[in-house]
Amino acid sequence: EKAPSSSPPAPSDEPSDLSAVAESVKVLKDAAKTRKVPAPEVLAALAKIKKAKLDTSSFFETLGGTESPGRTWMLIFTAQGSKLGKGSYFPVTAVQRFDAAGQRIENGVYLGRAGSLSFEGRLSWKKKILAFVFERVRLKLGPLGPLEIPIGGGGDVGREPSTKDPFFLWFYVDEEVAVAQGKGGGTAFWCRCKRVDGQGRRPAFWYFGFNII
Repeated sequence: EKAPSSSPPAPSDEPSDLSAVAESVKVLKDAAKTRKVPAPEVLAALAKIKKAKLDTSSFFETLGGTESPGRTWMLIFTAQGSKLGKGSYFPVTAVQRFDAAGQRIENGVYLGRAGSLSFEGRLSWKKKILAFVFERVRLKLGPLGPLEIPIGGGGDVGREPSTKDPFFLWFYVDEEVAVAQGKGGGTAFWCRCKRVDGQGRRPAFWYFGFNII
């Protein structure tokens, strides 16, 4: 896969914004690596990133790659409401896969040897809004094979997702972290990760060259 530029998205107005965004992104990357950055500092960083006016033209390719099956991102931190008054590190391993080439999305929660629950469907991208519709749920319990169940009504088949459906509004995406707000108003940030399947082992997700679960 051809990797997009590793340079962070450039603010479209003043140099002061560039400095504020760079400092805030560093806070988020430290938080992703250590999960020890205090929540108020993470919330302040998210607020600065949301306020900045960034060039979003590269967001989708950076988020979903240039080839299927796309790229995977681990949810690190979630904040409540548009004012970012409260927030916390996400307590379990939740991973989203965005496939820009195939227009697909997968959202999963992984509980180690206990199993996993994931939803898969299609997505659309307009400007900086990624809307999606889930088509199937996949449940895996212990050593048993996954059970797949179709979801959604017949009227949804082939329909392009829109803002009437669940969506993410993206404020920042680079090669390592991404920040978005959901339709319900909550804000979150993810770190880029890679899924590694070992023989006889549970799936693991790696970030910045080391195992984070």
